Amino acid sequence: MRSSPLPRMSRRGRVTVGVLVGVFLLFTLLGWGVQAWTDWLWFDEVRFTQVFTDVLVTRILLFAAVGLAMAVVVGGNLWLAYRLRPVLRPHSAEQATLERYRMVLAPRIGAWISALAVIVGLFAGLSAQSRWSQWLLFRNGGSFGVKDPEFGIDIGFYVFQFPFWRYLLGVGFTAVVLSVIGALAVHYIFGGVRLQGVGDRMTNAARAHLTTLVAVFVLLKAIAYVLDRRAMLLEFNESVNTYGAGYADINALLPAKEILAYISVVVAIAIIVFSNAVMRNLVWPGISLALLGISAVAIGGIYPWAVQTFEVKPSLKDKESQYIQRSIEATRASFGLAATQTAPYGAGNLKPPATLATDTSVVPNIRLLDPQLISETYTQLQQVRGFYDFGPKLDIDRYTVNGATQDYVVGMREINYGELTTQQSNWINRHTVFTHGYGLVSAPANQVVCGGQPFFVSGFLGDQAQQTCSSSTEQIPAQQPRIYYGEQMDDSDYAIVGQTDSNRNVEFDRPTGGESENGGGQTYTYTGSGGVEIGSFTRKLLYAIKEQESNFLLSAAVNENSKLLYVRNPRDRVEKVAPFLTLDGDPYPALIDGRIQWIIDGYTTAATYPYAEQVNLQTETADELTGRGTFQLARENVNYIRNSVKATVDAYDGTVKLYEFDEADPVLKAWNKAFGGDLVVPKSQIPADLAAHFRYPADLFKVQRNLLAKFHVTDPSEFFSGQDFWEVPNVPDAPDTGQRQPPYYLFTQLPGQESPRFQLTSAVTPASRQNLAALISGSYVNGQPQLQVLELPDQTAVSGPVQVHQKMTNNATIRQELNLLSSNQAQVQYGNLLSLPFGDGMLYVEPVYVKSNQQNAYPLLQRVLLSYGDGGEYVVLANNLQDGIKQLVEQGKTAPGTTPPPGGTPPPPPSDNPPATPNPGATPSAPPALTGELAVAAQKVQAAIAEVQAAQASGDVERWGKSLKTLDSALTEFQAAQRAAGIAGASPTPSAATPQTGTTPSAPPATPSG
Repeated sequence: MRSSPLPRMSRRGRVTVGVLVGVFLLFTLLGWGVQAWTDWLWFDEVRFTQVFTDVLVTRILLFAAVGLAMAVVVGGNLWLAYRLRPVLRPHSAEQATLERYRMVLAPRIGAWISALAVIVGLFAGLSAQSRWSQWLLFRNGGSFGVKDPEFGIDIGFYVFQFPFWRYLLGVGFTAVVLSVIGALAVHYIFGGVRLQGVGDRMTNAARAHLTTLVAVFVLLKAIAYVLDRRAMLLEFNESVNTYGAGYADINALLPAKEILAYISVVVAIAIIVFSNAVMRNLVWPGISLALLGISAVAIGGIYPWAVQTFEVKPSLKDKESQYIQRSIEATRASFGLAATQTAPYGAGNLKPPATLATDTSVVPNIRLLDPQLISETYTQLQQVRGFYDFGPKLDIDRYTVNGATQDYVVGMREINYGELTTQQSNWINRHTVFTHGYGLVSAPANQVVCGGQPFFVSGFLGDQAQQTCSSSTEQIPAQQPRIYYGEQMDDSDYAIVGQTDSNRNVEFDRPTGGESENGGGQTYTYTGSGGVEIGSFTRKLLYAIKEQESNFLLSAAVNENSKLLYVRNPRDRVEKVAPFLTLDGDPYPALIDGRIQWIIDGYTTAATYPYAEQVNLQTETADELTGRGTFQLARENVNYIRNSVKATVDAYDGTVKLYEFDEADPVLKAWNKAFGGDLVVPKSQIPADLAAHFRYPADLFKVQRNLLAKFHVTDPSEFFSGQDFWEVPNVPDAPDTGQRQPPYYLFTQLPGQESPRFQLTSAVTPASRQNLAALISGSYVNGQPQLQVLELPDQTAVSGPVQVHQKMTNNATIRQELNLLSSNQAQVQYGNLLSLPFGDGMLYVEPVYVKSNQQNAYPLLQRVLLSYGDGGEYVVLANNLQDGIKQLVEQGKTAPGTTPPPGGTPPPPPSDNPPATPNPGATPSAPPALTGELAVAAQKVQAAIAEVQAAQASGDVERWGKSLKTLDSALTEFQAAQRAAGIAGASPTPSAATPQTGTTPSAPPATPSG
């Protein structure tokens, strides 16, 4: 019987559907087109159009190739199933029910099959285009020059080839499964497969079609078994907590998978032959598939389990020793740990040596300024306007000024668009007036002035360093101090720059203190090469659509000379230019040839390095600073990483450059080849001034440090026992938070180093203990990265960071002095606790800041905690580092138990004077009555405090600075009177022991230094 065609849609209906489809396509394609066009313009601005075009073309080709292949395979099998339908179908209730479906499908079977094929191909293509990075590495990857320890295959196969082969295998399985399901459905609807009626349940044609598809699936399974043999070298070995195939895997599972691959081929042949040539039924094919399943369970599951249980577990260490060794070697190679220099450090000296007072390599370079704490200080003293911001954390770099190289704490005075007032936030002001920040502010990390302020040094040419209490002759000149690209900017913070008014400049440039329409400041017009020209009507319309902002078309602020700056965050900028890189979470600025350059470390990574430990970058790099000035990395599992690229972004014109840093990295070579061979600037062409500011990247160091906590053990037996593993200590002053102590940058000289160098350092402790186990440092020597481990003997009981902080702050005398600084009107904050090996012992330095609870107060460095040895016996709390070193040396000259020297206080007897409560805000016990010189000194302290408060209220900057100096001198005199009177830790008077002593009022607004 001939099926009746479906009724045709009316003309009005067709028009309505056409309009709806047209509107949908218009908005969809318009959005894609606008995004692609603006991306092209942006890539053209930064001179990286080849990245844009190569990635786009690769994604399109993968979409088309895989989508078309999937559509052809699935659609072809559906069409074949329809063509193989029986001409005559037996009468049955089942067939009568299916007739209605045949009437719908048959008249337009080609359209239905095409529609399904297109849908399947669309989803397959969308999935494939996201694999562009795997495909580019597959095509351009080379050799690592290292072979895996089991099969002798170059590591390049695992990194470059294996991921894409595994993806193609998954595509094949998907295509076959969809084809089987679709073909079975078509055969059933058109009678090739029946569930009811007399005779065969399946026609010969349907049986041949479906069994062939099943045979192809089994053949793909055979290929999967072959790839699984390689994948075993990447899997986790639970028995010894390492990665890579273990004893049972190599000796039982590996041959089992080879056998199963052969069995799969035999089963595939049997399915085709027995189903269609010999018995022409599904009994033997079903038996074959059942035997394959049983073989997979028995050979691939039960047998390896038996070997693991009865052979490996009874002698686990001996059986797994070889494979533990493989994991150790592979991990140390893949994470750059193989060249780590390990040296013993006895740390047996517990008494401060006299050489502390005369040292010229370690002590003078001790960093006192904490870049996290003093960000508020920079903001208050150098902010100038409320819309400027330095961010929650500053950066550490080194500079050579007046012939001396030392650490500097640097910060960028950027625009914070979130701090603009309501009036300043209108579209004109936000995007055409407040376009940039101004100046890099720096301060020597080892100097403080004026009662605890940083010693600011200017950051741009022509601006003399102006201090609240002193002036500086030092200069770090910048010829171009303007910051159009910075960390405080996000995607919505675009700027329209250029000459927007023929008669005047309109961009707010920098405050001058005078009056103007912008609140007192100079104006400026951007002259840099950055930005996309938007003077034409077409460009205005394009960006009006992109930003959904009509002012691009209507505002007179956008004219023929205008440029648009967008993607202004340096990290986002590099990420867009080099999407194949994993970027470090802590970009930092540097002055190079008079221009401010952002430096961002870029990593090439892989997740398929045989036997190497796999780590999650987000987890391994998280610590106290994550999210507070450092970016949190994405959740990415890797087992290979190299700091292969040093990227720079010019803060003025946004120029992006990628410099090759690891010349031996095969992954970077593959990416460079994929993008034409000139994507990165060769390492030999890195400017010397730029290379002088490279620093060991923090996130890479964290990953390496955490791995060295285990993989410093290279003997398989010791590794198996785990008794010598280390761990990173928690934050010393807040260990209960569970946050790791961040590593710290220092310009210092460690034992075994010939001269001071800029390095990243971290202390580690034994697993589940708090004493010090080792110091790990990362630095560059002649342009090459170097990791160094100073390992303390196992029997050494030198305190670790958490213990040292507790011992120092719980010392009875020091606790009372800290209580003088802390109260309900002020709080004590602790800076970086530095662990410094010196004189065959350990020197610990921890700056102590005080922050008033008054509005707009900021932390000021008031004291320095120092200890030597085990952290408890020789401890001082000094006004400055120099006094603290002197007091430690004096303590070292006196044997324990004798009269303490001036400035030194021995630990009190445990039974008579227990440690004070660790609460910084606790009120000390009643002090003895003050008489004589001690009372006079206490009165001077109170008078100095009153003068500080009066100076702050008056707003007189000079008076305020002098009052702070007077207060510092009064406190010093009072401490000297304490020692002379033999009253340790006495407070001036009960009232002076309140927060007034330690409450340093916030500073009046200071003139910017840079």
